[in-house]
Amino acid sequence: MSLLRRVVAAGAIAVFLAGNPKPSSAQWIVFDPNNYAQNVLTAARSLQQINNQITSLQNQAQMLINQGRNLATLPFSSLLQLEQSILRTQQLLGQAQRIAYDIQQIDRAFSTTYAPASSSSSDQALVANAQARWQNAVAGLQDAMRVQATVVGNLDTNRTQMSALVTASQGATGALQANQAGNQLLGLQAQQLADLTAVVAAQGRAQSLESAQRAVAQDQGREQLRRFLNSGPSYQPTIVQMFH
Repeated sequence: MSLLRRVVAAGAIAVFLAGNPKPSSAQWIVFDPNNYAQNVLTAARSLQQINNQITSLQNQAQMLINQGRNLATLPFSSLLQLEQSILRTQQLLGQAQRIAYDIQQIDRAFSTTYAPASSSSSDQALVANAQARWQNAVAGLQDAMRVQATVVGNLDTNRTQMSALVTASQGATGALQANQAGNQLLGLQAQQLADLTAVVAAQGRAQSLESAQRAVAQDQGREQLRRFLNSGPSYQPTIVQMFH
């Protein structure tokens, strides 16, 4: 039986005694049951208030503990690894050989090396431009394969980071840690999309250079054929005696 119940029971007994007094006697009038009952009830109410305050303090303490958990930061961060992966891919794209990802450089190349063959151009210039275009196409294919190799190398790092983030998310103690883990997972997806964009850009560059090489080679072939046909006097049939 709890203390509160014992106090209430004692108060009830005192009230009962107050309602059933014994015959008057000078030796018995030293205890006032009514006053005692009131004191017991007052003490019971005070004890109940104290218990309520203790419960309220416990609830407030638990609320503060929960708030502390919700505000606790995630002890794991993949930001550095993600930034390094993106930096490696970005540096590789910046190391593009010959015709890089620059609009002005592309425009200059298509106005010179990839320009239509002109009748005023020398044969040596046509051969030099054809060789330069072939080298550009080979360089574009090599750059595309290097980007692909880098992205494949990032897959192992991405797998490790994803496993760590999922584990941290499942073991999160509060809302902030869960949100931070989710944000880092979104960052990992963004990094993977960046790698995919780099692969598509490098592959598209290689295909564009190869297609431009074929298109200009056809135009240059027609010009060289024209020059060959007009390189000397036209054929004149003559009578030839084979046997004397």
